[in-house]
Amino acid sequence: MGRRRRRYPSDTTDAEWALLAPLLPRPACETAAGGRPEKHHRRAIVDALRYVTDNGIKWRALPTDFPPWQTVHGFFTRWSRTGVFEKIRDRLREKIRLRAKRNPAPSAAVIDSQSVKAAETVGRPSRGYDGGKKIDGRKRHIATDTQGLLLVVLVTAANLQDRAAARLLLPALHAVQRGVSWIWADGGYTSADLVDWAQKTLRITLDIVKKIVGQKTFVILPRRWVVERTFSWITQARRNVRDYERLTDHSAAFINLSMITMMTRRLTREKRAKTT
Repeated sequence: MGRRRRRYPSDTTDAEWALLAPLLPRPACETAAGGRPEKHHRRAIVDALRYVTDNGIKWRALPTDFPPWQTVHGFFTRWSRTGVFEKIRDRLREKIRLRAKRNPAPSAAVIDSQSVKAAETVGRPSRGYDGGKKIDGRKRHIATDTQGLLLVVLVTAANLQDRAAARLLLPALHAVQRGVSWIWADGGYTSADLVDWAQKTLRITLDIVKKIVGQKTFVILPRRWVVERTFSWITQARRNVRDYERLTDHSAAFINLSMITMMTRRLTREKRAKTT
């Protein structure tokens, strides 16, 4: 089970792999249940997943120096189903927050949504038309910490209003980040009922950051720019420019993969800077 040579910009560096390897689930052959030894090195699987995410290719177009696409896709579906990408994302975020001398568990967050066009592979039950953005596709609802690091992601049809999606997103955030008590949001979440519900049900203060009265040109608004920058990070990966996934869980997985790549690069880049 030899390791492939690093060839593509999306491949992990040795420093990145040292961060990621301990966060991956144990191979079945090393567990009490047992199983066959894996034929392909885990690093080759991770590099293949990063290649698909970064380049936006079809699974069947995976270069032949990677493991077979069926094998890579199998790992992707299993790890998506068992929450592996979320666990890795969370551990890396904690490392970045600790390095910035912050509490690993945030107390405040920012939420927003992004509508993206959907490919023909996206079925009608999970797609819709966003009349405000004039987009037929899906909508990504995310919550980030105040540094823009992803806390939770929810993918829905694009016709779901932000106020309605918040009643799904906020409980999901509360379930994994109990310490979050203050959330900033834009005008799309304006609703007295929603603000009261968040306070009474989740003990979260929902702070609506509205546009400046009379604003006609672009103005950076407090806190809101943080989550907009996160959407920019996400769509730097070509797989996330549009939504190609049949399952919304797979859409969320590619968003998490793009954030994992960004965070491993940040952590190893800072480490290299300190040692030089």
